[in-house]
Amino acid sequence: MTHYKRHKPFFTAAIVLKAIIYTNVIMFVVSLVYSGNNMILSLNPFYMLTPSLDVLNFLGASGRLPIVKFEAWWSLITANWLHGGLLHILFNMMALRTVAPLVMQEFGLARMFSIYTLAGIAGFLLSYVGNVYLTIGASSGLCGLIGAALYFGKSRGGQWGQLVYKQTSGWVVSLVLIGFLMPNINNWGHAGGLLAGIVFGWVLGYNEKRKETILDHGLALFFVGITVWLLARSVITGFFLIFT
Repeated sequence: MTHYKRHKPFFTAAIVLKAIIYTNVIMFVVSLVYSGNNMILSLNPFYMLTPSLDVLNFLGASGRLPIVKFEAWWSLITANWLHGGLLHILFNMMALRTVAPLVMQEFGLARMFSIYTLAGIAGFLLSYVGNVYLTIGASSGLCGLIGAALYFGKSRGGQWGQLVYKQTSGWVVSLVLIGFLMPNINNWGHAGGLLAGIVFGWVLGYNEKRKETILDHGLALFFVGITVWLLARSVITGFFLIFT
């Protein structure tokens, strides 16, 4: 009898989560390096290691300024991968490590990334409508994942669904409180991401309703491809402008 080893899939939840976090960290480091002497080295935790606004704008920050002045609609995608300080990225990445595994478990890896991207776009689009001057951060996409988890818990019901709904409702309350208590919080982005997460969680469905299909994988790969291309274009162009 011939025995075949069962190979583990290359794209696991752990690998996808690490890829998202590493990309955010890399973009943050790039923004600091490109800022050079214009980087803010403050002891105030809210402003510690703050990149230059010009650099963030060039790398893909969104809001009224980039879209109206430069017609940078592509920033609706890239802004989700930029951060304005050490505390900003630490908070978002720690929250992502908590929320993303739950959404990947219930929706699948592909649908999670699509929801993350689409919610980010929706959050920054609503920020533009709300006249936010300049905005960045993974929190729009993160709020989308919270919204998807909130929808899942309410839709599924039962003991597990109620537990998820209760947990995610607590996260929403925390988001509201943070929005009122902390400075420079983009509540438009949070609200847009959260609502989009609920909507796309319903549209795309979760595993107990239907399994992921080749179309789900294709949509996620499309978003991965366009995100990598847009981020790489900004980084490479910036490198030649600054260092050559």
